[in-house]
Amino acid sequence: MKKKILLVDDDKDFLEGTRVFLEKNDFEVATAISGKECLERLNSFRPNLLILDIMMPEKSGFEVCREIKSSLKYNKIPVIMLTALKQKLSQTSYSVSQGLELEAEDYIDKPVKPDELISRIKNLLQGE
Repeated sequence: MKKKILLVDDDKDFLEGTRVFLEKNDFEVATAISGKECLERLNSFRPNLLILDIMMPEKSGFEVCREIKSSLKYNKIPVIMLTALKQKLSQTSYSVSQGLELEAEDYIDKPVKPDELISRIKNLLQGE
């Protein structure tokens, strides 16, 4: 049975390209364009892993991660925080450690190296 990934990013081109790449690597992928849509899709899709952009409309990735990790129903879903934010840290109030403090299992900077993403996904899903 294929592992399910919910991919959340407000960049439609990134979503589509990454979805196709993940599907070619034998994952079932659903996408969401916002933090709010992500939370709505969790129940119907039930992912094994969540890849979550930080800066999004309606709810930031940090807010979504906080809600997921405080939920008894969803707190076991591994979260990879994904962002181009590191390049802009001096211009924002966000920090790399914030994602990990929220109990995200991993943090990857964009641009994402496809092989690195697959490696980290497989590492997080290893025990399932």
